[in-house]
Amino acid sequence: MPINYMTDCSCAQTTIRQAPTSFQGRILDLSATYQFRQQRLLITLLRLKCVGRGPTPISVSVSCTYPLAWQGTQVIPFNYKTTSMTNASFIISSSPGQTALDFMEGKQNLAIAINSFLIDCKARHLSLCTVKFYREYLSSFMRYAESCAISNIEEIDPDFLRSYILAFGDQHNEGGVHATFRSVRTFFHWIEKEELMPNDWKNPIKKVKAPHLPKHIIEPVQLEDVNSLIRTCKGDSFFDKRDKAIIFFLLDTGARAKELCNIDLQDVELSSGQVTIRHGKGREPRYVFINRTTIKALRGYLRVRADLKTESLFVSKTMERLTYTGLRQLLQRRAELAGLREIPSPHDFRRQFALSMLRNKVNIFSLQRLMGHKDITILQRYLAQTTEDISLAHAQGSPVENYDWS
Repeated sequence: MPINYMTDCSCAQTTIRQAPTSFQGRILDLSATYQFRQQRLLITLLRLKCVGRGPTPISVSVSCTYPLAWQGTQVIPFNYKTTSMTNASFIISSSPGQTALDFMEGKQNLAIAINSFLIDCKARHLSLCTVKFYREYLSSFMRYAESCAISNIEEIDPDFLRSYILAFGDQHNEGGVHATFRSVRTFFHWIEKEELMPNDWKNPIKKVKAPHLPKHIIEPVQLEDVNSLIRTCKGDSFFDKRDKAIIFFLLDTGARAKELCNIDLQDVELSSGQVTIRHGKGREPRYVFINRTTIKALRGYLRVRADLKTESLFVSKTMERLTYTGLRQLLQRRAELAGLREIPSPHDFRRQFALSMLRNKVNIFSLQRLMGHKDITILQRYLAQTTEDISLAHAQGSPVENYDWS
């Protein structure tokens, strides 16, 4: 009869302690350490003493919840005459997951399910940022469940989910609360879609309403401020030419920050102004376009750069691909030179692009494709009217001003 021993792998190295266990006339004294290195869990049995006759199979089961949720079991042949050190190596990717008996009994370990969900996200080629988003918020959810002595999904009901959202809200803002709700909701819908639970299982997230998220009017970068930024780039240096091209490029394409950083030289056709975004959100490629002013600025930058060692379009002085941090620093530096009160973010240019297109009567479906949105509902976030739009609409439609009171 094997011994099943479970431990929580919560750090890189620790000691497993177990009191002598008696079974079928044999006594096992087990002391061990484990190490977590590069997705391999190494169990080292330091002291083994078995009283009895014949070989004794030892089954070591390990439950790892950090840094990866995982469970595994391995049988180690052990002879009672031997007391030397023995190793057992566990590969994380070989997780056995839920057994048939667990399924029949309606049991599904929460940690294993979360890990399976994250593996599925990677298999679907979701972006690293998206996977990181789910991992961080679901790890917080799992820690809360552990603090409440909940380890299986069937123990989670709507009241527990509501209590978690309330507890999370005590230490986070409204945006963070809504983000963790979206993560948990996606996770439970995935469980239902994958049919991990029996037919009589009721998805608890369906009875939990999304927390209220106030809608704030976010002003885009003003065109006057963009002009001030451009005026700081009048020199002939590498940085002046590059920064001018980037500022025009952001405003002319509405590209996301990381999309801009990932553009290569071969993605830009200067003759037609067509730019291929190969690494869009959700890994969806699309086309955006630049016009004469941006093309002229881009050509000026390419003349100064004159180095083909890297395929990246926008690079640093050392010819390395421009990063998101570098882009933010670029805008901060130019905003300080221009004397702007607020530093525009790369996304502020995207918002101004959407609003300018709308004000210039561009078809909303064409705008949806240019911005890389799957549907118009997402686009509506960018088209929330500013105070300037509302004031103009009131001036045009005021019943008092548009009626002859004489």
